[in-house]
Amino acid sequence: MKTLAPLVARIESSTPAHRDRAIDGLRALALLAVPTGHWLLGGFTLDADGAIHNASPLSAFGFFAPVSWVLQMLGVFFLVGGHASVLSYRRRPGTTAQWLRGRAARLGRPVLGVTAVWAALIAVLSAAGVPEDTLRTGATLVVQPQWFVGVYVVVTALTPLCVRAARRLGGWAAAPLLLSVAVVDLLRYGPYADAVPSWLSALNILPGWLFAYQLGVCWGEKRIGKRGGALLLAGGTVLFAVLLVVFHYPASMVGVPGEARTNSHPPSLLVLALAAAQSGAAVLLRERIARLLARPAVWAPVVVVNLSAMTILCWHQTAMLAAAVPASYAGAVPGLTTAPDSLGWVLARSAWLPLFAVLLVLIARYARAFESPWTGATRAGRAAAGVLAAGFLAFALGVA
Repeated sequence: MKTLAPLVARIESSTPAHRDRAIDGLRALALLAVPTGHWLLGGFTLDADGAIHNASPLSAFGFFAPVSWVLQMLGVFFLVGGHASVLSYRRRPGTTAQWLRGRAARLGRPVLGVTAVWAALIAVLSAAGVPEDTLRTGATLVVQPQWFVGVYVVVTALTPLCVRAARRLGGWAAAPLLLSVAVVDLLRYGPYADAVPSWLSALNILPGWLFAYQLGVCWGEKRIGKRGGALLLAGGTVLFAVLLVVFHYPASMVGVPGEARTNSHPPSLLVLALAAAQSGAAVLLRERIARLLARPAVWAPVVVVNLSAMTILCWHQTAMLAAAVPASYAGAVPGLTTAPDSLGWVLARSAWLPLFAVLLVLIARYARAFESPWTGATRAGRAAAGVLAAGFLAFALGVA
C-alpha cells in the first residue's frame, strides 16, 4: 500500500474538480463485467485430437441464467457512452465530422492492433503444431467482442441526431426505439413467425443498442432526473418479468449452444427491458456512487480501468486462451479443458479467474500502446496492419 500511495495521490491530484466520477465508475463496472462474464460463462472441451472447442455451463445449468442478468451490463455501457458523448460533443473544437473521425479512430486503433497481432499469432502457432480447430476456437472468441465496437461507432455517429431528439422529446426520445424492437419481436416470435423471413431479426440491431445510448444522451442533456430514473427502473423490471413469465423469453441474456432463440444476437426486447432497469438504477444511484468515488483509494482503480477500456475489451479473451491452450496439452484440466457440466467445474473455473486477470494485466502492459495515436507508424506499417487484420477476420469468419 505504501508503494501505491504515491500513484493514488498523483491520480487524485490530476483529476479535474468537474470530473463526473459516477459516470466513470459506472463505465468501469460495465467494462469489468465483460471479461468476468466471458471467463465465467465460457468453457472449453477437448476433442480426440487435443483441440479445444467452445462450451457453455448454461447448457447444463439453466439456473445459472440469472448470473447473466448481472453480468450483461452493455446497457449501462451504452448509457454512460451516450452521456459522455454529449459532453465531448459540446466541447468539440472543430466540426462534427472531425469529432466523429476522432472518436472512430480511438475505437478502431485497438481493434486493428489485436486483429493484426492475432493474424501473426495464428501463423506462428500453426507452424508450432497447434491444432487448427484450437486456432479457430481462439479466433472466434477474440473476434466476438469486436462486433460491439462496430455497433458503438455507428451509434456514436448518430450522436447529433440523438441530441436533437433529446432536446425535443426528453427521455421519451428512446420510446420509439423500444417500440421498434417490440414490433420486430412480435413478428419473429408471434403467431405469424413461420411466415417471417429470418433476416428480419437484424432490424433490431441498431434500435436495440441505440436505446440505452439515447437514454444516456438524454441524461447528459439533463432531460432525465430521479423521477425518470424511478420510472425506468420500475418499468424495465416489470417488462423484464412479464417477458420471462408470460411470453417465455429465454432466461439467459447470452446465447446458449443448442437453443433456437437468443436474446443478445440481435438484441431482443428482454435486453432493452434489462437496459432500462439498469439505466434507472444508475440514474438513482449516481450521487451515492460519486460520494464513494470521492475516496482517492477507490477512485484510482476506476481511472486505471477507464484508461485501459479498449485494451480490456479487445484482449480479455486472449488472456483466457493464454491459459487454456497450453493446458490443452496436459489433457483434462478441471475448469479449463473439462466440460462445463458440473458444479465442480464452476468452482474450478472460479479459481482460475485470478490467473486470467493477471495474464490480462501482463498483456495490457504492452497492448495499451495500440490505444494511443500511432504517430510513429509509417504508411507501410499501417497498411500491413490492415492486411493482417483482414486476414484474421477472414480466418475467424471461416472464409479462409
